Amino acid sequence: MAPLPPDITALPPFGSGLRIGLFGGSFNPIHEGHRLVAEQCLKRLDLDAVWLLVSPGNPLKDHSELAPLETRVRAARALTANPRIYATGVEAAHRFHYTVDTLDWLVAACPDTRFVWIMGADNLSQFDRWERWQDIAALLPIAVYARPGSTFRATVSKAAIALKKRRLPEEAAETLASSEPPAWVYLHGITSPQSSSAIRARRKASAD
Repeated sequence: MAPLPPDITALPPFGSGLRIGLFGGSFNPIHEGHRLVAEQCLKRLDLDAVWLLVSPGNPLKDHSELAPLETRVRAARALTANPRIYATGVEAAHRFHYTVDTLDWLVAACPDTRFVWIMGADNLSQFDRWERWQDIAALLPIAVYARPGSTFRATVSKAAIALKKRRLPEEAAETLASSEPPAWVYLHGITSPQSSSAIRARRKASAD
């Protein structure tokens, strides 16, 4: 495999005191729903930036239809087109396979930066299946953004119940980045019905 261009795996700008949201995923492909979550979290959590951590692959997903990392990173940059939203494939440069490894490294590499982990409600539903999910919750505050049809399953999931006492009211969302983890907030708001799997299915049908 040819090495990835340095700009694809570069760490975005960071600094002391900056409040940065980390939104991970395969983004295969990225779509309007992803952009909406990044934009809304940027605003509602009072963040300085959002990083889209485009993963080499998700251990819980089938990789048979996974587009090349460089393709996905460049597509993410093109769609977001916001100077405060950065897409990077930095995980590939360090051969990280699990989110917890990425976050451990980022916290050590950027000790004075206030990170917040961002995920959709569909991921909260299965968060307890993630590698060392309790360590993730203890490492960073978490923002969960509503996804169509996922709210009930997410809020009664194993992880949500375990972290129930650490949930912040939605009106306190802008304080999340300054909160001591474990801390999380569930954000309701504008949602998109788009999904990466549906987009891939349509593309496959068109090609047949």
